[in-house]
Amino acid sequence: MWLLKALSVWRPIAEYPIHVTVNVDVRVYWLAALLAAASGILPGLLTARQIWNTNPMQAMRGNAQMVLRRFTVRDLLLGAQVAVCSLLVTCALVGLRGMERSLRANFGFEPQHVTLAEMEMKMGEYSDATAFPLQRRMIEEAEKIPGVTAVGTVDEPPLDGGGSSTPFYRAGTTDFRNSNAAGVAKYFTVSPGYLEAARTRLLAGRGFAWSDDAQHPHVALINQTMARILFGNESAVGQHFTEPGPTVYTVVGVVEDGKYGTLTENPRPATYWPLAQNNENDITLVVRSRRPSAETAQALSAMIAKIDPNLPVTIESWPEQMQLVLFPARVGTVALGVLGLLAAMLTATGIFGMASYAVAKRLRELGIRVALGAQRRQVMHAAIGRTVLLLGIGSVAGLALGVLGSRVLASIVYEATAYDPVVLGGAIAAMITIGALAALGPARRAVLADPAALLREE
Repeated sequence: MWLLKALSVWRPIAEYPIHVTVNVDVRVYWLAALLAAASGILPGLLTARQIWNTNPMQAMRGNAQMVLRRFTVRDLLLGAQVAVCSLLVTCALVGLRGMERSLRANFGFEPQHVTLAEMEMKMGEYSDATAFPLQRRMIEEAEKIPGVTAVGTVDEPPLDGGGSSTPFYRAGTTDFRNSNAAGVAKYFTVSPGYLEAARTRLLAGRGFAWSDDAQHPHVALINQTMARILFGNESAVGQHFTEPGPTVYTVVGVVEDGKYGTLTENPRPATYWPLAQNNENDITLVVRSRRPSAETAQALSAMIAKIDPNLPVTIESWPEQMQLVLFPARVGTVALGVLGLLAAMLTATGIFGMASYAVAKRLRELGIRVALGAQRRQVMHAAIGRTVLLLGIGSVAGLALGVLGSRVLASIVYEATAYDPVVLGGAIAAMITIGALAALGPARRAVLADPAALLREE
């Protein structure tokens, strides 16, 4: 109940009112109690059933077939438990490594050391005509802030959980039905300086200039994927495409591909339009600085307040703004980590029980082996060799399932893969550690068995 209450008040992203509301009624607790009781009683009934069906004469003669059948069921259960644990541990490590990589991945921009100032100019009573001069002035003033290296604007930053798309057509198209479209592109309205502030690489041509305004022909930047769709292997710079309106754009530059909607999306077309030709009322100031984000945010806030103290503005670092798009991956990774921890606890219990049972059943035999001069290695092999074998088989099976499961996990966590030496090594080390800790007590008991004391027992 305490954990559920903590989950209900948890707010994973401060900027968004997201709450994981959990309402538990009596039926849930009754079901949990019944499942707990069943998990304790059913295994005991299965064992009792084996005893009831045992032939006393065969048991006294030590029928090997009966013993083999009884141990096969136990072995399968433990092997399955180990395999599930290995699967969950592998998936948890895959998720953690994927999360680590996603923070250092190539998004088509570099969010580190960038501060965003999102301005609601409509709420400040600015029209499209009156907003543009103020936006340009803010860029010029932000460039004067000490430590700032580049400044630009964008209508909606990539990976902000939103964005807009438009179909695009090859030059000369007059029928703008969707079936005639060459594709659908994400589009962004940006100012000169945005590519430098976002560190989006310009691969060919030029970026935007303030002279790309309404008095000049429409120009656009496109990404590699869109250039390949429209023009194949030809140079895209200087060529044209059309979007419904109709508006004909001249391609002045090609930029690298990026992530625009989600981290796990496949490469998709994207186009950029100049702010001076497509006035946007609400824009986000993108400021790259060598100073800490908190200092840059404070300087930006003072600068905007000096220009218009009544303008609504939200200032945050770009990594903070990306929390929403990273949220599913974080939740999935945490959930897998918790399940992996619980599975490891259950598996350690199972291995300990199996090894303890094996040592208890064969303790007198082990004592005789010690008395006859058996080495410690031989005694440990006889005592827990079967348990170690099951641990190895179950771990290998779990790792194989984890490799298959990582393909599903890759749709949630960016760059999640089980073919990572760190993941495979970590999973193997985790299973070895779990097995060693669980079998340590029974193995020690077997090695330290006192032959004289055991043989004196009845």
